[in-house]
This record gives sequence, structure tokens and C-alpha cells, in this order.
Amino acid sequence: MTKEFDLGALLAERGAERYELHGKYLNHQLPRMLHTIGFDKVYERAEGAHFWDADGNDYLDMLAGFGVMGLGRHHPVVRKALHDVLDAQLADLTRFDCQPLPGLLAEKLLTYSPHLDRVFFGNSGTEAVETALKFARYATGRPRILYCDHAFHGLTTGSLSVNGEDGFRDGFAPLLPDTAVPLGDLDALARELKKGDVAALIVEPIQGKGVHEAPPGYLRAAQELLRRHKALLIADEVQTGLGRTGDFYAYQHEDGVEPDLVCVAKALSGGYVPVGATLGKDWIFKKVYSSMDRVLVHSASFGSNAQAMAAGLAVLSVMENEQVVAGARATGEQLKSRLTALIDKYDLLADVRGRGLMIGIEFGRPKSLKLRSRWTMLQAARKGLFAQMVVVPLLQRHRILTQVSGDHLEVIKLIPPLVVGEQDVDRFVDAFTAVMDDAHSGGGLMWDFGKTLVKQAVANR
Repeated sequence: MTKEFDLGALLAERGAERYELHGKYLNHQLPRMLHTIGFDKVYERAEGAHFWDADGNDYLDMLAGFGVMGLGRHHPVVRKALHDVLDAQLADLTRFDCQPLPGLLAEKLLTYSPHLDRVFFGNSGTEAVETALKFARYATGRPRILYCDHAFHGLTTGSLSVNGEDGFRDGFAPLLPDTAVPLGDLDALARELKKGDVAALIVEPIQGKGVHEAPPGYLRAAQELLRRHKALLIADEVQTGLGRTGDFYAYQHEDGVEPDLVCVAKALSGGYVPVGATLGKDWIFKKVYSSMDRVLVHSASFGSNAQAMAAGLAVLSVMENEQVVAGARATGEQLKSRLTALIDKYDLLADVRGRGLMIGIEFGRPKSLKLRSRWTMLQAARKGLFAQMVVVPLLQRHRILTQVSGDHLEVIKLIPPLVVGEQDVDRFVDAFTAVMDDAHSGGGLMWDFGKTLVKQAVANR
């Protein structure tokens, strides 16, 4: 007799093997890295901006699954929507009908994007970018995409071609013949556009790597240059969109900016069902899908599935009803101002930047001779080790999960769920202050851990 599948029983029986299973069958370097820095926790449940381990200890999430958990974990409205759509037993993904949920979600998304007309639904942020790259090339008849130094747009081959970090690109050539320009450099943009083969510029209004914001006026001026040369502006809002920066889209912070294509994903999922969306102007879609013969020229097998569409509709409903965007703006301003006030207090703290609940904390070379010698030791081994030294005690001592904002960067990026509140801000600032006090003390457990990181970095060379 076949044994009935029981997910709960399977997890109870095999859940403790999680790190061993991952090391044997998946990316074997992930558990190795987690064990090395002491991040090999066992989390049992999660809700909102918090999760708990087997001993009932509560952890504050300042990472939000790299921005996926915009509404936090297991929001009741999103959960109910998914239960409802499963119970409805819809005739989903027949491929030869038009279900209502994709149209309803597209209609709702476009209310936040009044200058855009149509939506393509895929399954991820990188797929949303791939769609924009293809549509831009086809609509303009030109081959080349411009992107910004240090940009991150995804890791599939097309998206990788517009990735501004060599560490992700190395070993995966040949890539598409795209060209990097410095973020904010209008002269460099103009020089490339004059060559006449540019289809589009793709840009993050705030770069995820390092949390660098486009300079004031840059997006609007770039848009004018692009239109003059009949090229398109693509806004990558995969991480910055849906309220992250205190506006629905980050590009809306600058008046007059109206991208031709916009990529969203992450938070639209509600943290449950992978989804990506590429929003664009009517003429672009009509050029790509120019005849019935081209009806499937760009499609996705799981795109527009009912579960993802239901999650997206529920997310947008919660954002409206709970005023999530305004809350993110207010909480972000509070968090940023309190962290900025610490710059004069701590020699190692160089900058605090960002908007809304996307904040970068940058560390830099101290003036103190004693601290400078320790800083130099870390930099000689591997740039970015000091930021890692801050991230680890935040988790180990204060149960706060954060991330370093990119390889070889002395920057911590805070992208918590948009539902964090004043108590969470207090908790983070208090913990960060304690960690920085330790880093600036005569001895300090942090510097002992730093020696461990240096040994690890040297061993990996």
C-alpha cells in the first residue's frame, strides 16, 4: 500500500538534516559559509518582521529575504488569498483561454504607473529584466543596451550582460555586447548614444550594490537624451519598487521621469509565489506582438499563474489599506536620521545613505592610529571584512539579521520588511550602537573575530 504524503511528518523526521542535505545535494558552499560565520541557525517559524528559533528566541529581520518579504512573513491577507485561490480549483494555465486574475493584477499595477499601458508577467526579477531587454531591442531595432557601473539586474545570461560587477560575470562569457556607463555621468551616456546603435539604458534608481542613488536630475536628463536619440529608458524597480524607498516606485521621487519599461518583482510575491512583471508602453508591446503569428514570441510557462496573481492582488490591497508606502517613508526617515546622528560619534562610521527602508551604512578608514592599524590589517586581507565583522555580532549577540551590500564593499544594506515599526528601529539602533562601541573599544570581541575572518580570507586565496 502506498504511503500517503505527509509534509508535516516529513519535516519532523528529516528537518534536522537541513544543512547536511543542502551540502550534499545543492550549493555546497552555502552551508560551509554559514557555518564559518556562525549563521547556521535553525529557524522554526516566522511572522511579520520576526522569526523564532527552536528555543523560542526572537530575531529581527532587517533583510526581508533580499527584499522579497515586503509585507513581512505570512501576512494574513496574502495567506487567505492563496487559500482562496487554491480552494477555487481554477482551470489555470490552459494556455488557450484568458483567465481574469492576470488582467485584474495588470489593471491594478498600471494604476500606479499612469504613463504605462501593458504588463508581461513572468516568474522573477531577472526574467522581468530579460523581457525588458528583448522588448527594447525589438521595438527599436537596435542591439546595444547601456547599463551603469556596479549595477545588479539579475544572473541569467541577458541580465548578466548588464551586470556591473565583474565578480558575477567572470567565467560566463560570451555575454551580450552591452556597455557600462558611470551612474550619473550624462556625458558618457551622450557619447554612447551618438553611436546610433543603443536600444535602451537600464538603471536602478537606487543601486542595490552599495546603496548608491542616482544624482538629482539624472534620470530626467537621461530620459531626455534617450528620447532625442530614439532610445528607451528601462527602470529596474525589482528591489526598489512597491514602496521600498517611500514612493511606490523609486523613480517617482524625481518629477517628470516616465520610463518606457519598468521591471518589478520581489515584494509583489507577498513572500510566497515567485512573480515578475515588466510594464511598458502600448507601442512597444504592439511592436513585439505585431501579428497573430507572433502571439507566443515571448512567453513564460508559469507566467500569470493564478497563485502568483492572487498574491500580487492581495499585496496591493494590503499596501493601500494599511498605508504601507507612507509607513515605509516615515519609518525609514526615523531610522536613517538616528543612524546619521552616530557618524560624529564613531570614527569607523563614514556614511549613512538611502531612502525609505533602503539604507546603506558605510564604514571607512578611521583617524585613530590604533583603529587605523586594525582597519589596515583587514583591508590587506580582503576589503569588506569590517562590514562582515559588524553583521556577525548583530546576529550572534543581538539576534538581528542584516547583510553586507556586496562583495568587497564596506557597506551594510538595511532592507527590512516595510511593516517594521518604532520598536524595531529602537532595537536595531541600540544593537548597532553596542556593536560600534565594541569596535571602538581598546580590546573588543569584534577584533578577535576579525582575526578569524582574516585567516579565512588568506586561506581562500
